[in-house]
Amino acid sequence: MYFEFEMEETIRIPPNRLGEELDGVIEDIAHETFDGVMIKDGLIVITYDIEKMGPSRIIHGDGGVYQDVNFRALVYSPENQEIADGIVDEIVNFGCFVKIGPLDALLHISQIMDDHIDVDLRGGRLIGKESHRDIKKGDKIRARIVSVSLNFLIPRESKIGLTLKQSGIGKFEWLEEERKKEVEISEGV
Repeated sequence: MYFEFEMEETIRIPPNRLGEELDGVIEDIAHETFDGVMIKDGLIVITYDIEKMGPSRIIHGDGGVYQDVNFRALVYSPENQEIADGIVDEIVNFGCFVKIGPLDALLHISQIMDDHIDVDLRGGRLIGKESHRDIKKGDKIRARIVSVSLNFLIPRESKIGLTLKQSGIGKFEWLEEERKKEVEISEGV
């Protein structure tokens, strides 16, 4: 789930940037400092509307300048039991990794469907033995988040688990097939 926060922080402007246009330097440093950083509420995707607050400060013995800034941040925070859309990013012998928002999540082979799944690493597919449904890199899916363990030091190493074994979720093509079947049944075709 995405949230928007207003934040106040202090940034350090290094001495080599002091001759540049201040507003541009503040914006650059705020992006470098906060974009992609994990906070208690989730992962900061991007900062924007960055404004300096009050005068800059110099600390004895430090050549840099410290500036308080106010900014808005778009934060992604995956929540347990949340439905999330994603794109299959990698097929592995135990399932696939799915890009949900800015983070990767694992869709374990046991959580894809109630069918034996053959792994075709050479072809980059996971294939249901009886249903012949497959998942490959680039497929769009709708999944439920079933476990979340965020790594605040290294956000890319956060562990998020997904499932497709519930109604109303799955590969978008499967969902469209099911919708068409329901329409045919309701129309008596």
